[in-house]
Amino acid sequence: MFKINDNFCKLPASYLFSEVAKRLERFRLENPDKTIIRMGIGDVTRPICPAAIEALHRAVDDQASAPSFHGYGPEQGYAFLRERIAEIDFKARGVEIATDEIFVSDGAKSDTGNIGDILALTDKVAVTDPVYPVYVDTNVMAGRAGTLQPDGCWSGIEYLPCTLANGFVPALPKGNPDVIYLCYPNNPTGTTLTRSQLKEWVDYALAHGALILFDAAYEAYITEDDVPHSIFEIPGARRCAIEFRSFSKTAGFTGLRCGYTVVPHELTGLDAEGRPVELNRLWNRRQCTKFNGASYVIQRAAEALYSPEGRRQVAETVGYYMRNASLLLDGLRSRGIEAVGGVNSPYVWLKTPGGMGSWEFFDKLLHECCVAGTPGVGFGPSGEGYFRLTAFNTHQATLEAVERINNLK
Repeated sequence: MFKINDNFCKLPASYLFSEVAKRLERFRLENPDKTIIRMGIGDVTRPICPAAIEALHRAVDDQASAPSFHGYGPEQGYAFLRERIAEIDFKARGVEIATDEIFVSDGAKSDTGNIGDILALTDKVAVTDPVYPVYVDTNVMAGRAGTLQPDGCWSGIEYLPCTLANGFVPALPKGNPDVIYLCYPNNPTGTTLTRSQLKEWVDYALAHGALILFDAAYEAYITEDDVPHSIFEIPGARRCAIEFRSFSKTAGFTGLRCGYTVVPHELTGLDAEGRPVELNRLWNRRQCTKFNGASYVIQRAAEALYSPEGRRQVAETVGYYMRNASLLLDGLRSRGIEAVGGVNSPYVWLKTPGGMGSWEFFDKLLHECCVAGTPGVGFGPSGEGYFRLTAFNTHQATLEAVERINNLK
């Protein structure tokens, strides 16, 4: 009889957002007359911008004609998109990234989960806590995480707490990890690292031979000058970091699926014999073997986001969500609830009132206000006693949610 990967059996029975969805569906069936304002899962509500829609139509027409038809594309992404990424996302900020260091994919979630394919199973992992669950769960699946402890931590992972006590700035690791996950602007807390703070992490990684996996999915929401949009703005980062980007939260591509990963040529790891190996080559080999590339149609839509019209339209969408974030943040604070985020991020992270547990507050908010968020403990042990709200609903729904929360008993 065939055997399974036992590591999957170590995972909790339900992925965080699946559990949230199940509870919401149960509530909806029990209360068909009530309208839930959903501010839990980080999905967007505004439509894809006109520039991308027009590009989608043109690309579909291309597929209807033999001379312009596109079949299998390059696994790394089409040059027309990679060149725009290199020019506008990086060179415009003074960062030189070559097109063959850019790998277009179906999203940052896939890439942050799949990057472990090119890393040794013996690598020690560190994560900020709370953290996007995919980072931890995919290492559990791979067999790097060890066993789940009573406190909710995995024995093979070093947790770096981010709470009100330390201003949501994690301390540098003490366990000398090989791989460090950083997400800034942060999901779920909405907080950021300044340029000097991020430099400390790059310096640490270079000194300890560690790899930083830097998730920059929310960089478009940065409003403060001292917050870097890319880890590659920090000197030396090309020798110790991989960066992940997404079009989902900036351009509404959650349903279209497109993102990219940057793997610099200078970045090397050691093989079993202690010889340096370029990670760009390994990731390219992995993608060529296990990924057929994002579709031509979707990549044309992504390319259109870099046109003057596309950039203006994306900025309008980001601004719309950031106004919602400000409403949430101001509304919570006016009620005396401690909250962070909402300045460089579409997420607002609040301290649950009265020492209430995260899931307890989830149920209270849902049943008394018909507002749905995400329990902080679902993002890690240090998330207990916290709660995440997103700014991705409509402006009117956000206003209504703030009013409902202000009436919470």
